[in-house]
Amino acid sequence: MRSVGDWLHEYGLSHRHPVNKLLHFVCVPPIVLAVLGLLWCLPRPAALAALPPWVNFASLAAAAATLYYLVLSPVLALGVAVIFIALLFLTGALATLPWPLWLTSLVIFVIGWIGQFAGHAVERARPSFLKDLQFLLIGPLWLLAAAYRRFGVRY
Repeated sequence: MRSVGDWLHEYGLSHRHPVNKLLHFVCVPPIVLAVLGLLWCLPRPAALAALPPWVNFASLAAAAATLYYLVLSPVLALGVAVIFIALLFLTGALATLPWPLWLTSLVIFVIGWIGQFAGHAVERARPSFLKDLQFLLIGPLWLLAAAYRRFGVRY
């Protein structure tokens, strides 16, 4: 299995240009929010009916991703867990808007990905996920790892 350092290094190879990096810092968190929003909209199966309403596909996906990150780096997984909790609260707030959550999430998702592809056009490098879909999970971790490095947190 590849180490977190291996994943982050390879992801970083196609994210060197300052504009691409900036666009990733601006666009990746909203994309994660949008994915959580879209998952939040999926109907809960009957097996989850007795559980609190926040136990839905969004929270389950966040928990599964956190477990994946835990295998790679417990310290990064802790940071991601905190961010997921904040994003899930924000998703719940977006669900109270007078229009459907799926619509808000879809608009955020499309705008975020336009920014991502613009960044890669400037970089002149293909998005990493075209090589391996796991990089869709590594992108948010790469951002958090950069923040950790900036503040001297070892992961």
